Amino acid sequence: MKDKDKKKKKVAPKEGVTQPAETVSTKMTRWIGTPLSVLIHTIFFIGIFAMKGFGYSIEEILLILTTAVSLEAIYLAIFIQMTINRQEAKLHEVRADIEEISEDIEDIQENVEDLGEDFEEITEDIGAIQEDVEELGEDFEEITGDMEEDEKKEAEYRSERNRNLQKIEITLQTLIDELEKMKEKK
Repeated sequence: MKDKDKKKKKVAPKEGVTQPAETVSTKMTRWIGTPLSVLIHTIFFIGIFAMKGFGYSIEEILLILTTAVSLEAIYLAIFIQMTINRQEAKLHEVRADIEEISEDIEDIQENVEDLGEDFEEITEDIGAIQEDVEELGEDFEEITGDMEEDEKKEAEYRSERNRNLQKIEITLQTLIDELEKMKEKK
């Protein structure tokens, strides 16, 4: 029963892990385009035609050669198609990545525009704050001037009051002295 469960369970290959057929197709398509491949094919064709010396007829040689070349062409076509499919899948992934990057760039551009607007607002706010600071400075100077003026007036008022109090004190003292003199005379 466990063997049946194992057979039913198909595990998808992990991303980046190649199947044996994919590995073979990749190696074969890379190898076919090498000088070594040309050399081996040349030796193979010479070997096939050398079979005439071993008693094979030209029809048999051509049949063997045609069969071998046809099989090779079939496998090469399959390997090439597998490589194309793999490359197409990679291109699809790259396109998806490019689209995602494009969206990220658009988001970044929007964020930069928002930051620019925020910067402009902050600059305007700073200008308004500077104006307020200047107004507060003027108000402070005005209040300071008013306070100095008020202090001068207050000092003048106290001085005048002190003089008046002294005059009153002198006048009262004079009256007291005169009253005492009048008392003594009586």
